[in-house]
Amino acid sequence: MAAKNSSSVTEFILSGLTDQPGLQIPLFLLFLGFYVVTVVGNLGLITLTGLNSHLHIPMYFFLFNLSFIDFSHSTTLTPKMRMSFVSKKNIISYAGCMTQYFFFCFFVFSKSYILSAMAYDCHVAICNLLLYTVTMSPQMCLLLLLGVYGMGVFGAVTHMGNITFMSFCGDNLVNHYMCDLLPLLELSCNSTYINLLVVFIIVTIGIGVPIVTIFISYGFILSSILHISSTEGRSKAFSTCSSHIIVVSLFFGSGAFMYLKPPSSLPLDQGNVSSIFYTAVMPM
Repeated sequence: MAAKNSSSVTEFILSGLTDQPGLQIPLFLLFLGFYVVTVVGNLGLITLTGLNSHLHIPMYFFLFNLSFIDFSHSTTLTPKMRMSFVSKKNIISYAGCMTQYFFFCFFVFSKSYILSAMAYDCHVAICNLLLYTVTMSPQMCLLLLLGVYGMGVFGAVTHMGNITFMSFCGDNLVNHYMCDLLPLLELSCNSTYINLLVVFIIVTIGIGVPIVTIFISYGFILSSILHISSTEGRSKAFSTCSSHIIVVSLFFGSGAFMYLKPPSSLPLDQGNVSSIFYTAVMPM
């Protein structure tokens, strides 16, 4: 569908992950399984944390919010993505596309910062155990959470501002299974250099600041672990943070591969596969 500007675009067609008929049903079932596990697991953790008073501590406070973010993030994207496997044309309205993109940005930025808050909590628990309850007071936890969701709003609003005034032309086929800025830029009539530069800067803030925080926290954690004399103590300290390290590596690694590229390149085909990690696999 040709269009002169964004206001004349009424809908987009999402191309999905693959156009091979033999893979449609297996992929539909695979991502349905991902989504079911994500919903049951995260809602179960949210319910358990809310009902069990023994879990009302900082670590589970952040896990509660991580589960909420993962559940919401997956729900924003996965149901619409599954439609591309069972329908000839996976159509999404312009307003629906912008709404999906806004919440996608909000939850991705929020997750980046909740992971850095969890790294700080792990750092305090291992390096300053005697001062843990004082340092991670309810007021501090709420302040960190306010920062998490505040950065989520910042990321969503700035990305939306980057896309709102874009002009679209050519056909309305989005080369992705969701509404994301890079594939939408392919449909733009104008030069996209500035838009890509803005994306690079915003994502650097969204990924760079949490990564620096996490690296500093784990630097102190590693130093403390190396000073533990007993093997059992070291093993326990490593196991405390091992799952968090895996999540951080996959989440930030796939995000950096997708977005932290030179402004002159649009790595859409490889990026679509990479984005599966932080849209479907990571929440699960």
